Amino acid sequence: MKYVRFMFIVTLLGTAIFASVAQAQSDAPLALVMTADGPIMPPMLEYIKRGIEVADRRNAEVLVIQLNTPGGSIETMLETIREIRASNVPVVVYVAPRNAIAGSAGAMITMAGHASAMAPETSIGASSPISSSGENLTSTAEAKAKEITKAVIRPLVEPRGAEALKLAEAMIDEAKAATANEALEAKLIDFVADDLEDLLQALDGFTVQLSDGPRTIHTSGVETDVLNMSFIEQFLLMLTDPNIAFLLLAIGVQAVLIEISSPGGWVAGFIGVVCLTLATYGMGVLPVNWFGIIFLLTAFVLFILDIKAPTHGALTTAGVASFIVGALVLFNSPGTPEFQRVSVPLVIGVGIFLGLLFFGILMFALRALRVPTSMGVESYVGKTGTARTVVEGSGGQVQLESELWSAESVDGSEKIRKGDKVEVVGVKGLRLKVRKIK
Repeated sequence: MKYVRFMFIVTLLGTAIFASVAQAQSDAPLALVMTADGPIMPPMLEYIKRGIEVADRRNAEVLVIQLNTPGGSIETMLETIREIRASNVPVVVYVAPRNAIAGSAGAMITMAGHASAMAPETSIGASSPISSSGENLTSTAEAKAKEITKAVIRPLVEPRGAEALKLAEAMIDEAKAATANEALEAKLIDFVADDLEDLLQALDGFTVQLSDGPRTIHTSGVETDVLNMSFIEQFLLMLTDPNIAFLLLAIGVQAVLIEISSPGGWVAGFIGVVCLTLATYGMGVLPVNWFGIIFLLTAFVLFILDIKAPTHGALTTAGVASFIVGALVLFNSPGTPEFQRVSVPLVIGVGIFLGLLFFGILMFALRALRVPTSMGVESYVGKTGTARTVVEGSGGQVQLESELWSAESVDGSEKIRKGDKVEVVGVKGLRLKVRKIK
């Protein structure tokens, strides 16, 4: 009984200690940390929106977005800026780790943070806008896009001073880029921090301007928590990789063609529809030139025609060339940013593989055409069966597969008994000529 009481008291004490520790931890300021590593695309926007919502719900002291991006969609960039500026929690954009970049749209997002920082050996800038198809804008459209972008960023940078505004506008007008130290010297950013811990120390006591007024950040004794991208966000971001979108498109079209040429199954058709659906999502986000689709469709039509009406590989060769040209036009139009271009060796490799695949199918088709077709009773010559009655001279019956045939022995003196194995050596009218298998 005493032992039970003792254990009960220990349990109560342990619970009280744990509760007090948890309470002490909950009183510590929270810094929520996100890692935005990749192009600024709709999945990345959803990730940042989710991070802002979580930070607000958990009453975080600060939200740190560790950014490393070559750029991305201007529409997604503008929506991301709106989300950051509307946040009730201070958002700090930190270009990191070393050798990271905040290129193009990433530079604008960095400037939109309530505070901004960069790690040593990082860079920011090169923010000249391009069209949604990845091409350089006409002079009029380019002027409009640049003016709109500068109008969006000007209210955010003006409080930092004339030098910061000059550098920001040069990034848009002249695609200028700057190092971390150059950006700090121009006051375009607030800190150069070696790592996250160094950044949090620098932020302690720093005042930022939120929509409801100034707020001082307190990060002394701060507790950090990491918010990673969800599987769905990572998967959707992966689909915006031009190489992935290209492979899905190639596999999808090929699978659908297999289903059309051999109807009745469902696996190839199902795989094709899924791949094409995923590829369509990726291409809907990427800056693609849809004119390339015409070349791709032409390529697959040529492949099919070479199988149906063999030209000894001429149409297949033309199809490979059309496929490669179509993929490059689709994804690699002039002016498309490098990170949104499909790999040329990948396109050529897939094109050659498809050409060899269809050429192999073509060879099988040609070989089948050269094989003489056996039809009627003559096709039974060389097959084996079983005697169902005695076969001698011109009388008897044999079973061949599931059919019963009249038969005669090729050697009139040879007697074939019931149950003997026989081989068909000829056909005489509707009578088989057989010999006994010894």
